Amino acid sequence: MKKAPQLQSDVETRAHSEHAPALRLWLRMLACTNLIEAQIRSRLRSHFGITLPRFDLMSQLERSPEGLKMGELSKRMMVTGGNVTGITDQLVAEGLVVREDNPKDRRAYIVKLTPDGRKTFRRMAESHEKWIVELLGGMGEKERQQFYALLATLKTHAATVSHGRPG
Repeated sequence: MKKAPQLQSDVETRAHSEHAPALRLWLRMLACTNLIEAQIRSRLRSHFGITLPRFDLMSQLERSPEGLKMGELSKRMMVTGGNVTGITDQLVAEGLVVREDNPKDRRAYIVKLTPDGRKTFRRMAESHEKWIVELLGGMGEKERQQFYALLATLKTHAATVSHGRPG
């Protein structure tokens, strides 16, 4: 008889039956997110020699062909301006993005994908999508649709919960 693969310890292992079901659910979602993100990070590095933050920055630029200011990139990626600057510097050095003067604000730059950056990103994005499909392949289509709807309900509720309420 074949043994089931031993799963690594993860955040979900912190929970036990005495914890609230909502806490156990949160830890399971976090464990799944961490597992999937680790796979994506590893695959981006091994297949393309790129980090997830660099992929994410290129993804933001792909959606905005006119380019984005550094501050806007920072906001969208939810990282500091210093992080965006470091990532941008690396991508500029590789010829994947360019910094251009902003005609509307002489203190700011506009960052854009280069033609090579756009082509490179498309290849990475195609692989990324295949990997996500593979990683979520343990559920059938009906289950994925139900899960998607349930997460929409959760997202809506979480967005409406007052930050100031005692908990």
